[in-house]
Amino acid sequence: MTHPRPAGRGRMKLAARCRVATEAPAFGLTVFCVILLNAALMGVETYSGLAADHRLLLHTAEQCFLGLFSLEMLLRIGAYADRPKAFFRDPWNLFDLAVVVCAFVPFVRENTTLLRLLRLARVLRTARFLPHLRILLIAVGRSLPGTASFLFVGGLVLYVYAMVGWVCFAESDPGHYGSVGRAMLTLFLLTTLDGLTDAVRAGLQISRLSIVYYASYALLASFVLVNVLIGVVLNSLDEAREIEDAAHRARKQPGPPPPAAVPGADVRDRIATARRALDELEASLPAPDPRPARHLETTPAGS
Repeated sequence: MTHPRPAGRGRMKLAARCRVATEAPAFGLTVFCVILLNAALMGVETYSGLAADHRLLLHTAEQCFLGLFSLEMLLRIGAYADRPKAFFRDPWNLFDLAVVVCAFVPFVRENTTLLRLLRLARVLRTARFLPHLRILLIAVGRSLPGTASFLFVGGLVLYVYAMVGWVCFAESDPGHYGSVGRAMLTLFLLTTLDGLTDAVRAGLQISRLSIVYYASYALLASFVLVNVLIGVVLNSLDEAREIEDAAHRARKQPGPPPPAAVPGADVRDRIATARRALDELEASLPAPDPRPARHLETTPAGS
C-alpha cells in the first residue's frame, strides 16, 4: 500500500485549510463588503475637491484594498493546491485572477485610464456573491448568439423600411428621410413608439397610405421583433438557471461518482454477492458421515 508523499500531504492540508476559509459565509460577506467599499472609494475620487484634499488617504485606502484582494486571491488559489487544474476551469477564478494580477503590471499601473477601468471591473465581482446576478450575467452571455441573429433581422427590416421611406417621403420630408441614413435613424427612434403620433400626422399630410407604412413598421419592429428578443433572453435565462442549479448540486455533492455509475461495477457487485451467498450456503450444509462407506468395505461379498 502506497502512502502519499510529504509534499502531497502538505498540499492537501493547505487546500483543506484554505477551503474552510474561503467557503465560510463570513469570508464571502467580508469580500463583498470590501468590493462595495472599493466602489464607494471610486465614487469619492470623482469629486475633484475631495480627491485633492485627501489624496494621500485615498491612495492608502486603494493600496489596502489591493492588498485585501491579493490576500483573497491567494486563499482561493491555496484552496486548489491539491488540484491546480481545477482552478483554471472556473471562469470566475480566471476573471478574479486577471483583475488582481493586472493591477501589478507596470504598464497598467502607469496608465490612469486602464487602471480606473480595471478598478471598475472589481465591481463586477459582486456577481460571484449574488446568485441572481450571476444567473443574469450567464443568461446575457448565452443569449449573445440569438441576439446577433435578432440584430441581423432587425437591421434588414430597418433598411428595407428606410429605403421605402426615402422613396416616398424624401422630397416632402428631407429632414427625416433625405437619405437612407436619416431614414434609418428616424425609424430606429420610432421603434420605441416615441413620436409615432407626430410621424403619422406628418405622413397623412403627404398621403393617406402612409398609415399603412407606419402601422406595419410599428407592428413588425416594435411588437414582433421585440417579443422575439424577449423570448431569446428568457430562454437563455432558463438555461442559466439550470446551469447554476447543476453547479450548486455539484458543489453540494463533491467526490467521485457512485459505484453504479462506473462501467461494469454492477456486474462485479452481483458476482461478489453470488459468491458470498454460495459460501454461506456451503457453510450451512452438514458435513457428510463417513461410517456408511466403512460398513460397505467390511461387509463380506457373499452376504
